Amino acid sequence: MTKPKHILVFRFSAMGDVAMTIPVIKSLIQQHKNIKITVVSRPFLKPLFLDLENVAFIGLDVDNEYKGFFGLWKLAAELKNLKFDAVADLHNVLRTKILRTFLSSSVRSIEVIDKGRNEKKALTRTEDKIFIPLKSTHERYADVFRKLGFEIDLNQNALLAPKKLPQNFEFKSAQTRKIGIAPFAQYSFKMYPLDLMDKVIELLSKDPQFEIYFFGGGKKEKEQINILTKKFPETTSCAGKFNLVNELKVISNLDTMIAMDSANAHLASIFGVNTITLWGATHPFAGFFPFLQPLSNGLTPDLTKFPNLPCSIYGNKTCPGYEDAMRTITPESVVELIKKTLR
Repeated sequence: MTKPKHILVFRFSAMGDVAMTIPVIKSLIQQHKNIKITVVSRPFLKPLFLDLENVAFIGLDVDNEYKGFFGLWKLAAELKNLKFDAVADLHNVLRTKILRTFLSSSVRSIEVIDKGRNEKKALTRTEDKIFIPLKSTHERYADVFRKLGFEIDLNQNALLAPKKLPQNFEFKSAQTRKIGIAPFAQYSFKMYPLDLMDKVIELLSKDPQFEIYFFGGGKKEKEQINILTKKFPETTSCAGKFNLVNELKVISNLDTMIAMDSANAHLASIFGVNTITLWGATHPFAGFFPFLQPLSNGLTPDLTKFPNLPCSIYGNKTCPGYEDAMRTITPESVVELIKKTLR
């Protein structure tokens, strides 16, 4: 089998899903020097790929300019001009299925991610649940390239190097440990209750060895973070202060990131930052654990009290009566894990 030299990669969707492609693509181009990758995704995600050699990025407005059947027909016609010889579909949704169909006559190889839907249904169902760790999403991405003929070993070499801090920004002290906190998630069922996060912040802010930096996006999140910084004036908000390029620079220099099952966990982990994750309706076994982080860095609810967890892969729903499951993760256990991992 002749290996392709130029691979077109599809991965739209949320930031965290796209961030998980980074160590896989970096491993691929490190271990196979003579290939080129073109990533097709949403425009605002371009900064994630700036440090990858032999990787081009095309940001597309698939919700407007290339919307619908005829928009995708137009997109496929434009993509054919790139003269790629393989497609790696890391998304496998209706949009990319249509694109694959339009491109199939002009490309040698097309491979698609296996999302493991049946395994995930077995993990999240309440009857006859099969509670075992599933293949990670990073490995599922890597499998697509393996099917194209490339061996990939995902290891420490896939991590991105820390970046130089943004201009006009510096940490308060060289002697302290820098703690990032991203207290929000897309769905409430995987977000640590804010009153408990309040307690975590209080415990950390009393310790002079820590500096605390908040991360979040969206108007509501910024407003809530502003409330936290007023309550804890020794903390710093990064929400809305930087574009993604500069936010990544700050994140890459943290000692620890505390996050939910959310994008900030993946952004921190691709730089090798110690990442503590708090899980609610979802679970580390589903395959979305941050890259190369030890499983002990994930705190989950008490499964003796909530044995049907996980109830969801994405956190958009939970089991009846499980709305307060995350309250069994105590603020003290979060702080103790941070201190333990930083010793």
